[in-house]
Formats: sequence, C-alpha cells, structure tokens
Amino acid sequence: MNAEFLEALRQIEREKEIPFETLIASLEKALASAYKRTHGIEQEVKLRLELPGQTQPGRGLRLFQLRTVADEVYNPYTEVTRSDARSKYKPDAEVGDIVEEVVPDKDFEKIGRIAAQTAKQVMQQDIRERERDKVFDEYYDRIGDVIGGTVSRREGGNVLITLGKLEAALPIKEQVPTERYHFNDRIKVFILDVRKTNKGPQVVVSRTHPSLIRRLFEMEVPEIHDGVVSIKSVAREPGQRSKIAVASRDDRVDPVGSCVGHRGGRVQAVVNELFDEKIDIVRWSADNREFITESLSPARVTSVQLNEETKSAFVVVPDNQLSLAIGKSGQNVRLAARLTGWRIDIRSDSQVAKQAFLEAAAALASAPEDPEAEALLPPITFGEEMDRASKEANG
Repeated sequence: MNAEFLEALRQIEREKEIPFETLIASLEKALASAYKRTHGIEQEVKLRLELPGQTQPGRGLRLFQLRTVADEVYNPYTEVTRSDARSKYKPDAEVGDIVEEVVPDKDFEKIGRIAAQTAKQVMQQDIRERERDKVFDEYYDRIGDVIGGTVSRREGGNVLITLGKLEAALPIKEQVPTERYHFNDRIKVFILDVRKTNKGPQVVVSRTHPSLIRRLFEMEVPEIHDGVVSIKSVAREPGQRSKIAVASRDDRVDPVGSCVGHRGGRVQAVVNELFDEKIDIVRWSADNREFITESLSPARVTSVQLNEETKSAFVVVPDNQLSLAIGKSGQNVRLAARLTGWRIDIRSDSQVAKQAFLEAAAALASAPEDPEAEALLPPITFGEEMDRASKEANG
C-alpha cells in the first residue's frame, strides 16, 4: 500500500511538474482537514507525514501532530504548555519549540468516507493552486519578452492566443488595425502583463507595443543579442511605419548594416512578422543635430538649429525634399520627433528665404529712408509652397 501510494505521488509529480515536496505538503494539509472533520475539531491542526524509511529503514508511513510550546494554551491541538512538553515529549523543551506526537493508527482508521472525500478535494484544489502559481511565476518572469503562439479563437473583441498550456488574451487596443488574425495563424506577441484571477493566471499580450520591434530585432540580429549593437530608441505607428535608432560599441561593426543583414534578410524577417510594416533603421548619435538629421531619413537635410530650452529643432531641407521629410500626413517628422525626443519644425530653403525677405522688407519699411537699403535685401526664389503640409505634420 505504501509503495503504491508513493508511486501515485511520483506520477502526479511527473505529469503536473510539481515538486514531490509540494505534493507532500498538500497531502499533509488534506489529512489535517480529514482529521478535523472526523474528530469534530474546529481549531487548526498541524500534521507532518513521514515517508517509509525516511528516518528508520523498514518503517512505513507515520503521521505526527505538531504542537508549539507556549506559556498559555489557546488551541490544545497546536499548542502545549512547557511542563507538559517536558514531561511527554522533550525534557529540555522551551517556549517556542515545536514538539511532535505520533498519531495512532486507530485514529485514522476512524476516518469516514465523507472525510476521505474531503481530503481528496482539498488535495486536488491545492494541486490546482500550485499549478496556477507555477504558471503565473513562469509568465510573470517573462513580462517584456516576445513569445510565439497560435491564434485559437475570438472571445468578444479579444483574440485568444495559445501559449503552451494556457491561452493569452490579445485585447482590441493591443491589436494592429491592419492585421487579420485567423485560426491557427502562428504569430509572435509581446507579453504585456500577467494577472491572477479566480480562473487562474491571465496573460495579456500585445502586437502594438514598440518593444515588440526591439525584441524581434534581438532575436534576428546576433550583434544585438550579444550587446555589441544596441537599440537606443524606437518610434512606432503600428501597422504602418516604425523607426529604430541603433548604435555600436565596436567601431568595426556597422550598427545599421548589422540590422539590415545580407541582402536585407534580417530586417525583412522582422517586416514579415509585422505583416509588411515599414521599418527605417537610423544611426544614433550623441550629437543631437546629427541624430535629428539621421532621424528624418530618407530625406536630406540642409541645416538644423536647436533650442535647448524648449527642446525644439528648426530644420531646413531642399525644396524637393520637403514632402519626403514631412511624410504622408506628417508621419515621417512625427516618428522622428518621437525617436529623438525633440519637437521638430521643418521648412524648405525657399520658405526660409521668403521669410528672410519679408522680415528684411518689414525692417526696411519701419526704418528711415535710405536709398542704399534695398541692396541689403536678400535674394529670393519662390518655389512650391509647403506651409500647409508642414503645419499638419507638427500639429
């Protein structure tokens, strides 16, 4: 009987991946519940199970009732006076010590069917709780990681993703509007949060989080994984376009080239995972002027003027680069601003020249008449006006 019982526990240990010591603790809790019910005990009872041969070879299962030595006894099932402890259990017992009394076999022979069923339910519930805690700890430690899963079904607006032994929830606000999630699709998701609920741990994942791109590049680019190349910042408009700024700790390693890969293989793998979301990889620089210039790529920049107090940048670009620098609906300059942390105001060469001309003309109009003043006005060539697009980008 003892051998069969222990083998059953070992089988649960293998199937549920719960440590054997944890199962013994659950069993002790279940036995205490059955013991209390059988003997009509309302107070707390603490028991310890000794396995066959644990202390002496050839000895079978034994059960001990645990009591704490105390000055005053409030619960006779868990406490004992010092005088009784010394006379019955331990001659040198002191207050605070734990003493053990062997539970007679006849006491457990009195356990009825209902009490035994109660013990079984207590142990099953405890095992379920242990399983839930194990899953919670496993995924809680992975918050901020990317994990692969399979689309299983929809529940309301949420998409449920199967991750091994549980289903993670992809809420509506964490879904990319341009993506379609079909049954059995394999996708990678960013673990956003792990919560404890009455039904067990709930994992919340995201497809829109900027760090999803960061983690995907870490998986695809060995130089990032090894720490030679680092991603300094990420700016993303999910499903449309993203920008990442990269830097290298080794002058011999090109950070942009490392992320792009041979024939664009590395960046293309990330693009494919994001359903063809465009990704710009720019070189990070400690020089803010240089960094802002890089962030506006693929547009070329003529000059950058910085205002450190307001953390704003005034950028001038060639006339034929203004639309490219601003981007569709201001997307390029918007992403560049998020990537650098600077407010960016873009103007074309002709707009700057026009403004300089108007300011000079206004100064001339307010100044005393001077026949030679007109020669001081700057020359200006009026190109295509892009004020509206620029205001839209920075609005």
